[in-house]
Parts: sequence; C-alpha cells; structure tokens
Amino acid sequence: MRPLRIAGGAVLGPEGAFMIGDLWIADGAIAAAGGAGAVAFDARGLKVLPGIIDIHGDAFERQIQPRPGVSFAPALALAETERQLLANGITTAFHGVALSWEPGLRSLESWRALVDALHARAWVCDMRVHLRWEAYNLDALDTALADIAAGRVHLVAFNDHTPAIRRRVMHDPVRGSKYSNRAGMSLEDFRALADGVLARAGEVEPALERIGAAAAAAGLPMASHDDATLAVRDTHRRRGARICEFPLAAAVAEAAAAAGDFVVMGSPNVVRGRSHQGSASAAAMAESGICRVLTSDYFYPCLLQAPFVLARRGVLDLAAAWALVSANAADAVRLPDRGRLSPGRRADVVLVTEANGLPEPVATIAAGRLAWMSAEGTARLG
Repeated sequence: MRPLRIAGGAVLGPEGAFMIGDLWIADGAIAAAGGAGAVAFDARGLKVLPGIIDIHGDAFERQIQPRPGVSFAPALALAETERQLLANGITTAFHGVALSWEPGLRSLESWRALVDALHARAWVCDMRVHLRWEAYNLDALDTALADIAAGRVHLVAFNDHTPAIRRRVMHDPVRGSKYSNRAGMSLEDFRALADGVLARAGEVEPALERIGAAAAAAGLPMASHDDATLAVRDTHRRRGARICEFPLAAAVAEAAAAAGDFVVMGSPNVVRGRSHQGSASAAAMAESGICRVLTSDYFYPCLLQAPFVLARRGVLDLAAAWALVSANAADAVRLPDRGRLSPGRRADVVLVTEANGLPEPVATIAAGRLAWMSAEGTARLG
C-alpha cells in the first residue's frame, strides 16, 4: 500500500483544533511525516476528520428484510450495508444485532446466520457485533454465552422490550402487527408466544447475571438500552454496563453522566430536531455535556450530518461536536487505536465538503485504504 498525502485540508488535530496542512498516511496508520512515492489527494477547501465510529446501528436490518416476509442472504445484505457505511464516512460500525425470542428477523437462526457472515470474510469497514441481548430470550442463552467466549461479540447491551411488546400486541393491533409481521406470524399466534415468554420472568435476572459475567470475563464494553428508571440504570451499572444508550428519562441520563457513564443518543434526533419516540432532545443533551456519544440508530447518513447541525446551533464548535461521533465513541467502546488523527493511530479519515450548503463526504479512508470516493474525490486524486 503506497503512502498517502492528504494535502492542504483543514485537519482536525487530536487537541481539538483545525489546522490547514497535510495529513500523511503510511502502512494503514497516521504518519508523523511524509514518505517517498506518496499518492496525493488535494484536500483544499475540505474538512479532514477522523472516521466516524458508530457504536449502535441497526439500519442493516432493512437490507436483510426490506419488506415483511421478504428476506435476503446476510452476505449480500452486509455487502450493501458496508457500501452505505463507507459512503457516509463510517469506518467502524457496531451492528446492533438483536438476539430475541421473536421468530424471523431477530431470531436465534438469524443471529447465527448474520454473525457467521460477518466473520466469514475481511471487510474494508471495521464491522463488529453489538449483541442486543433481549432479557427474556432464555432459550438462546447458551448460544450467546458461547459466542461471547469465542470472541464473536464486541459489545453487549442489555435490552428488555418484551413487556412493551406484549402491551402493544394486546392493546394496539396496528402497532402490534409490526412485530407479528416481522416474525412472520399471525397477531393471535404472536400474542400467545409473548404470553409464554413472559411466564418465565423468574429466570430473567439469573440469565442477565450470566451474560454480564461472561462479557466482563471477555473484557467487553457493556451497555444498557432504553433505561426508564434510575434503579434499572444502577442495576446495569453494577453488572458492568458503563454505557447508557437512549435513556428514556432525562433524570436517568443526568444521573448516568454524573456517575461517569457514557450517555448515548441517536443522531437522527439531532438532525430531525426531535426524537421519533418523544424522548429528550439529543442536541440539548449534547450541548449540556450529558450526551457524549451519538450513533446512527436507524439511519446512517445522520451521523455525519449531526455534528454540523450542532455546530450551526452555536453552543458546540465543530471539533467538540465531531468528538461525539469519533473520539468519544472510541473511548466508550475501548478502541484507543482510532477516533483521533494523531501519529500511530489507525488511519480512518473522512474528507467533507460544505460547498453545496450541506455537508457531503468526498472520500473515506479506512485503515489507510481509499475505501470510497465521490466524483469530486476522484477528480482530486493525483
């Protein structure tokens, strides 16, 4: 791989300041100086930023099942997902793979197929497994524990959607049909399945303890998802979950931040100006220092857009806002080799133009490789 010179751009340095100059890349890492025979990329007028790290994204599910009852092979779905990630400046992606008791898209069989496909080949984007462990999925416990021990999981999150799912399928047929259609079942059969799952409530806490112990033994970062109360957050923190993703109450987010946890929210919330579920404003949480990490959640393009939206609001500058999708995210999932453009770190870089009034990626570099370029990027390559 030939060295690469990113020439004349506004480079976001590790100290949080932009400087006009050159960024050198060699052997897949940021280099302190140039080397002979470097390929030149004209970055004048562009922002040169650390590659985006997405620690929770599930938009890949739409490549696997674009319509209820219509599914495609995980290998094909992941290849298309990788293209979308790189085209949006995302160089590290933790796929939020739900391991649920639901048949279909989030079933044990789907988990096995997707994780197998992710580990079957080398990807340009560093695509990893974020195990979203559904608390009542007791029949899949042994598989989850084995995959954690085997190194096939990179982040564990504790989820408990089951009570809410049952309420919806019992009392809201329109919303409930979303789950039954995804599972490929009639609403009546899905209701009966949910009732049977909830009947095993006494087994849930011991299973959660085993998942937490296995993740701790493997040295994995842990998260809790959709925490509604302080007691729930405290319980998961005791298990080792120092990431609090999408807290449902402002008081929970504030307490998590005060305890030193990484509070995580979705970038679509920032870009849209509101949560699709009526939760707190991610922008306001970020500006107050409570939210420290943004994720794609369900729409990859928002991760690149959100820091620019925050910078335009005037409380955070772009450097501080970009840390929410790069340096802070790397810290949250314990990846010290990336997230900042300093010598020796992995060369994950995205070059962005604002020439058309909207931030747009021009090129994405992953581990030192030119992984994606727009037409403008191709014209700038020497």
